[in-house]
Amino acid sequence: MLYSIPVGFWVYKGLKKDNFTQVLVRTSVTSGVVMCMLFVVMILSRIYVMEDLPGAILTFLQSVSDNNLVMLLMVNVFMIIIGMLMDDTSGTLLCTPVLLPVVTHLGIHPVQFAAILGVNLGMGLVTPPTAPMLYLGARVACCKVTQMLSPTFYMILFAWLPTLILTTYWSDLSLFLPRYLLGVTF
Repeated sequence: MLYSIPVGFWVYKGLKKDNFTQVLVRTSVTSGVVMCMLFVVMILSRIYVMEDLPGAILTFLQSVSDNNLVMLLMVNVFMIIIGMLMDDTSGTLLCTPVLLPVVTHLGIHPVQFAAILGVNLGMGLVTPPTAPMLYLGARVACCKVTQMLSPTFYMILFAWLPTLILTTYWSDLSLFLPRYLLGVTF
């Protein structure tokens, strides 16, 4: 954080002595909101684990189907919906303690689950109806969201869904890089 002050003063020249206090106050308010949000999400995830929500989810999934592939598909759909409704940090903090016991019971390695979670939440961030990253991208590109819907649809259909399928159902793909870099066998 400290490097951003000189960069703001001398590189971007957006910080001045006049507005420095105002910028600090705005930054503090934004940081406070993020901290409160993360605090609430962490409390919720702890309550979910204490109330054995993972066990209830696993029981529900097993009542719907005995096939692990179908259960993984349902978990993926759930995580995409979570990604549509909240940002990736909150989604990660909320989904990990709840779904990690479920997917490990289904035979998914925790590193593979992290990859699956990242792909799902990322896809949810650009998927309507909420699509916060789609709106942000439209604002940065100075265009309407409706102009970005068609390219985003093709990106989801031809890039994100195949990546999600490969990440979910081909464990060696997700675990290749950690095995190669760390020299660990999973």
